[in-house]
Amino acid sequence: MDTLAHEPIAESAWFKSSYSDGTGTNCVEIADQSSRIHVRDSKKTDGPTLAFPASAFSAFIETVQTGDLDFGVVDN
Repeated sequence: MDTLAHEPIAESAWFKSSYSDGTGTNCVEIADQSSRIHVRDSKKTDGPTLAFPASAFSAFIETVQTGDLDFGVVDN
């Protein structure tokens, strides 16, 4: 993680995943600002954001997509 972001980001820059359930709950929103990717809670859009170097965020997404973080199904 780079830092807590304090620079203002236009509301139009934020988006949710197409896999979002559409209710606005349990979602994160992403804003791509060139060298940094900002992430915020969709329920607290005026709250803090996290900023990651774009390369680190891309590596994280690639790791998720390849299933390297898939630990299987946990039975309750």
